[in-house]
Amino acid sequence: MKNNQLFYNHSLSHKIAEKITNQIMAGELKPGEKIIESTYAEEFGTSRAPIRESLYLLENEGLIERIPRKGAVVKGYTEDEVYDLLEMRIVLESLAMKRIKVRGINEEILKKMEQLVQKMSEVDDEKQYANLNQEFHMLIIEMSKSEIIKEMYWRLGRPLLVLQRISFLEEEHIKKSLKEHRIILDLLKENLIDEALVLLENHNHSVIKRVENKTKNKQSY
Repeated sequence: MKNNQLFYNHSLSHKIAEKITNQIMAGELKPGEKIIESTYAEEFGTSRAPIRESLYLLENEGLIERIPRKGAVVKGYTEDEVYDLLEMRIVLESLAMKRIKVRGINEEILKKMEQLVQKMSEVDDEKQYANLNQEFHMLIIEMSKSEIIKEMYWRLGRPLLVLQRISFLEEEHIKKSLKEHRIILDLLKENLIDEALVLLENHNHSVIKRVENKTKNKQSY
């Protein structure tokens, strides 16, 4: 999966895909809910062809699935699938930090991370925060200089972003997350990779715990 597939371009089908993605992230479209093609065709003043192309993109991203005799619906994740996604994130990010320890800190990426942390401190919407949060973590992956790690991480894509948003529904969780990101950034600046790795793993386990608390009485998300 190429990097630009996660953040859609400006073609009509990609704009429609972005619209549906935002509705899923905002909880306006629920797991199992059918995607009504005519709704988007009317809103965007287009035929069904760009709608179907956008649904194909979202299916590849793991946000929707096609069910016989029902059509395209928002994909739901079982608790086991949720934990698998989040655990895979921990494994890949921890491995990335170990590669950074060997290959060294990239100062340009550090500057980007610093700018992101500043933006994260200025937003008050959990969806915006989740987007910036994912960008921050993707920069850790980028700094590893491993195309394999990067490719595997991108495969987590949008489903991971949706799950991360769940963990930021309360303001206190955003504040805690922001504080941890600042400390991780400071540790990387000081080249204290082992310490940053420990905090990053604890940070990611906190996300799992928060998502668990949100989904423990549900069969899927």
